[in-house]
Amino acid sequence: PPRYARRMKKVHHAKDATALGQIPNIGPAMTADFVLLGVRTPHDLAEQDPFELYARLCRLTKTRQDPCVLDTFIAAIRFMNGNPARPWFHYTEGRKKKYPHL
Repeated sequence: PPRYARRMKKVHHAKDATALGQIPNIGPAMTADFVLLGVRTPHDLAEQDPFELYARLCRLTKTRQDPCVLDTFIAAIRFMNGNPARPWFHYTEGRKKKYPHL
């Protein structure tokens, strides 16, 4: 199967991530979403805006994605920027405050 389609061992530090599936909270489905968005490596995430990725994914798929996708994007991007790994739902409350319309 393609590299992004299998589960991978998660890393504890962003610098150790060489594949998207190694990022905490990122499984095969989210990896496929990142690939659709043109994100190929973990380090491609560091400069991304999670809301912009979410909005682009909604446009590309012509579907309103579940807001937990945005929470997962936030978790992955923050991890790649040096924050500790946290479960995606750690970011739900903050996302609801910042983006109440979702």
